[in-house]
Amino acid sequence: MIAGIAVSLGPASWHGIGIAQSLEGLGLGALLFGILAFMGGMGMGDVKLCAAIGAWVGPKQLIMALVMTGVVGGIMAICWAAAGGFLGELFTGSSNLLFGWGKRGMHVDPELTLSNPKARKMPYAPAIAIGALMSFFAR
Repeated sequence: MIAGIAVSLGPASWHGIGIAQSLEGLGLGALLFGILAFMGGMGMGDVKLCAAIGAWVGPKQLIMALVMTGVVGGIMAICWAAAGGFLGELFTGSSNLLFGWGKRGMHVDPELTLSNPKARKMPYAPAIAIGALMSFFAR
C-alpha cells in the first residue's frame, strides 16, 4: 500500500506539467479578475472563483473560459438591463468604466463601484460558471 502511494506521488506528479499549469491558471485568473476588482467592477468572490477555475483547467483553457464568460456575462447584463428598463444607463456606465481613465486618471469612479449602495449590481458568478462549462465544449 505504501509503495502504491509512493508511485502515485512520485517526482513526476509533484514537478510535472500538471501542477505548473494549475499554478499558472490560478495566477492568470487571479490577475485578470483582480484588475477588474481593483477597478471596482467585480467582487473578490468572483476573483477567487476565476482563480479556482484557472487552477482546475489551466491557463490555455482559462483564456477560452474567460472569452465565453465575457459573452455570457454581456448577454446576461443586457437582458437584465432591458428587463429593468435601464439599458441606456448600462451602456453609459460601462463606457465610463472602460474609457473614462483619461478624465479621472487612475482613480476609481465612486459611482461605478460595488461599494456604492445606489449602483446596480448583477451577480457574475453564474456567467463565470457557464463560461467555464462552455469552454469544455469549445475545444
